[in-house]
Amino acid sequence: MGLSRMRSFLTFLGEPLAGLKVLHVAGTNGKGSTVRMLGSMLRAAGYRVGEFTSPHLQRINERICIGGVEITDEDLDTLLRELAAARIRWAAEVTGGEVDGDVALTYFEMITAAALVHMARNAVDVAILEVGLGGRLDATNLVDPLACAIVSVGLDHTEQLGPDLASIAAEKAGIVKPGRPVVVGPLPLDALRVIRLIARERTAPLLEAGEHYRTLRSDTGRFTWAFDNHTLRDLPLSLAGDHQIDNAGVAVTLLSQVADVLPVSEDAIRAGLAAASHPGRLEWLAEDVLIDCAHNCEGAVSLSDYLRPLPRDRPRTLLLGASADKDVRSMVVQLAPHFDRVMTTQCNHPRAAEAGEIARQLIDVDMPVLPAGPIEQAIALARDGRSLVVATGSIFLAGAVRDLLGAQSGS
Repeated sequence: MGLSRMRSFLTFLGEPLAGLKVLHVAGTNGKGSTVRMLGSMLRAAGYRVGEFTSPHLQRINERICIGGVEITDEDLDTLLRELAAARIRWAAEVTGGEVDGDVALTYFEMITAAALVHMARNAVDVAILEVGLGGRLDATNLVDPLACAIVSVGLDHTEQLGPDLASIAAEKAGIVKPGRPVVVGPLPLDALRVIRLIARERTAPLLEAGEHYRTLRSDTGRFTWAFDNHTLRDLPLSLAGDHQIDNAGVAVTLLSQVADVLPVSEDAIRAGLAAASHPGRLEWLAEDVLIDCAHNCEGAVSLSDYLRPLPRDRPRTLLLGASADKDVRSMVVQLAPHFDRVMTTQCNHPRAAEAGEIARQLIDVDMPVLPAGPIEQAIALARDGRSLVVATGSIFLAGAVRDLLGAQSGS
């Protein structure tokens, strides 16, 4: 894998990145929420904003938004057909023959190209791109952004990114560009050291949480952001969870670094933070159903922090489904104190682990573990009329529960 194919294809398409103002966001957790907050604040300031995120909860259209609105089925269908035909022509031109395994673009490369072309054609004022995986070799990493962010670094996708925090941080810091500001959230020291080194090598101004800017939660659920001699107090936050204050701090700081090109007023910052939406993240779908997209240990810690102050006035069921490559045991260790039982499940996704396999990994957990089968069956079993059900473990599972309970994509 590398960037040469994607670079060649974008050149063939006429350089959709040319002239595009970009903010680039990486991170193990929180990058999607950060993109949504950035987009909401910039829209409140009057800009035409494109957003590219991944993966999607329910519909692929969610990944490509302009003005806060998903690309339509018709536009996406037309665009993908056009790019599929262009891909054949490009491969023939590059190889002198038909598309083969060495040249064919991946699913993510194709949808990234679609997003860039759609944004270029719709003349967005700014494109906010979420890294798909890692950073250095990610298909989005052909941009020369105004600024970039690394929201968090944790142990996830270790087979692709490396076995430790330093290795993963190095991959994520691959998005750092010479001379372009990079904002980082609260990071483990092992990760921060690597990013400091790479930023220094590339003469990229580095703004660290707790060092160069600060966020402080208030008793009202709002927060204060401080940077240099500038302080914004009593800022609202629509997204639930204390970890979203860290993400919001990254987003506001990132905007401060591009204020000469994309000025955003304090009123727009407040309005945007109050209006930001990112379904599936600590989202109550019913009085007895909470869903979250936590899919690694760090995400489980954030979910645990959210659950801790909630009243234990009813039994709690952890409805857990995950991809086959995830360390579900490390997640459950974090979540176990908040639950009375675990029901394992799987959704209809090719990467989903079977409910029985997840249960086997939890054999020594000190609470009842029940393999509950497919999510359609498991959600009905879990909702017994007296329990709080928390469905988590993967973005795909959260999306499946939204489908079953009738929540609309993008709402």
